[in-house]
Amino acid sequence: MIKEISKSIREYKKSAIATPILVSLEVVMECIIPFLIAKLVNEIKAGCELNIIIRYGIILVVMAVLSLMFGAIAGSTCAKASCGLGKNLRKDMFYNIQTYSFENIDKFLTSSLVTRLTTDVTNVQNAFMMIIRSAIRAPLMIIFALVMAFVMGGKMAWIFLFVIPFLTAGLAIIIYKTLPSFRKVFRKYDNLNNSVQENIKGMRVVKSFVREDYEQKKFNTAAEDVCNDFTRAERILAFNSPLMQFCLYVNMIFILSFGSYTIITSHGVDLDVGQFSSLLTYGFMMLSSLMMLSMIFVMITMAAESGKRIAEILTEKSTLSNPESPIYEVADGSISFENVSFKYSLKAERMALSDIDLKINSGETVGIIGGTGSSKSSLIQLISRLYDTTKGSVKVGGIDVRNYDIETLRNQVAVVLQKNILFSGTIKDNLRWGNKEATDDELIQACKLACADEFISQFPDGYDTYIEQGGANVSGGQKQRICIARALLKKPKILILDDSTSAVDTKTDASIRKAMREYIPETTKIIIAQRTASVKDADKIIVMDSGKINAVGTHNELLANNDIYREIYTSQNKAGEQDEA
Repeated sequence: MIKEISKSIREYKKSAIATPILVSLEVVMECIIPFLIAKLVNEIKAGCELNIIIRYGIILVVMAVLSLMFGAIAGSTCAKASCGLGKNLRKDMFYNIQTYSFENIDKFLTSSLVTRLTTDVTNVQNAFMMIIRSAIRAPLMIIFALVMAFVMGGKMAWIFLFVIPFLTAGLAIIIYKTLPSFRKVFRKYDNLNNSVQENIKGMRVVKSFVREDYEQKKFNTAAEDVCNDFTRAERILAFNSPLMQFCLYVNMIFILSFGSYTIITSHGVDLDVGQFSSLLTYGFMMLSSLMMLSMIFVMITMAAESGKRIAEILTEKSTLSNPESPIYEVADGSISFENVSFKYSLKAERMALSDIDLKINSGETVGIIGGTGSSKSSLIQLISRLYDTTKGSVKVGGIDVRNYDIETLRNQVAVVLQKNILFSGTIKDNLRWGNKEATDDELIQACKLACADEFISQFPDGYDTYIEQGGANVSGGQKQRICIARALLKKPKILILDDSTSAVDTKTDASIRKAMREYIPETTKIIIAQRTASVKDADKIIVMDSGKINAVGTHNELLANNDIYREIYTSQNKAGEQDEA
């Protein structure tokens, strides 16, 4: 974990190294000041001249200024290093997530990824800040102060060696008790974020079913769980302060009592007033540093769990990777499935696809139809290598998709998914996902082919209309048509429409299919649909059932010979006749 996270320090390494050095110098200055003050007190007591007092005063001012300067610079370098680490961690995690295959993404909840990129990174950033500054300062302060205490107080300093182990043991118990609560709380943060995400994303459904009360209770339960765990941990951590105060006062009482007694009985020979005052100061320094260490350990305890969660994201490797000598050119849009079987996880009990043998010629229009859960979408996800086959091979242009450079393959396979996604930005910005170099004329042409220009041109800002996150300010049918236009701009060798015209009327659907035939005749077109009307003109239609190919044929052939296709066609046409009546 530490090794993975430390890789993200990179360009901030100098600041991370400079901070402990500057802190060490600050500690040295602070520890010398009480020593000099003790000397000054003894000089004054002995009746020194003014020039000696002035000399000590100048030295003390210089030491104080140096201590302040070292501390201020250390604070600046520490902030730069810790914030830089946080920035790089988020960047590295986000970049690595972009390389994930669908199989990798399936392992993590979206809410968990958000928590790791935000809360967990903040915890690690804060811990790193404390490690390179406070975690260096506190031990050094304890060591220097203890040494100086023995120099100034002699046997009196032994009291610190008795108090320190007692305080350390108490702090260790506190940390041991709080650790389980901090470990649990981050998993519950995921549940809390998941509740928020689901509620906001499904706000229309929540309101339409009047389920606000239910969602509020669900959120309150998740928030209560987080609150209870933090309360449990904070309740134990609250013993930190009284424990430290107890040790501090015991230390002061002992030093005041026995120190005063020693001064009086030895007439200042064994211990004088200057040494006595510095001993009190060093005692306070040591115990304060121990208190600081306890807080550091608590922060590190929290950050350790966050660090593990971050390391999981950083070390997760994509299940899909380029071969050693990838192919960078796709010859044509021909597709063949050879004895393909597939399941989403090695732990899955049954295959999503079984024994698929299929040949699609380049430039053909192929329809895929079947009931819900028949694995239509699973079939097409193997073509662009969003998943790899469990058994058998998928070939595009006569070559196994696993032999291609992944980016090259996906640039030649445009997919309009069932769940259409638009990103925040203008319509032009979204369209140029298909081709970032596309001219305005090319954008308009693609939108006309997708029957999108007719509604875009009616917007006050036209193609510069701003699309809200997820396309919230356009209808489902409008969103689908923009996504189809975006795919057309790629001019791919294979175009896959995964039920992507379900929200448009049959007339618009037919217009889009006609435009595709004329605009990209050499492109292989695969249309997954629920309506037989969307695939009836295809060169061939594949009927899927329970993860297997039930039949392949034209509309007329399947209508005559396949029960599943005939049943779907009949039920849809009867429904249409009833609607017309």
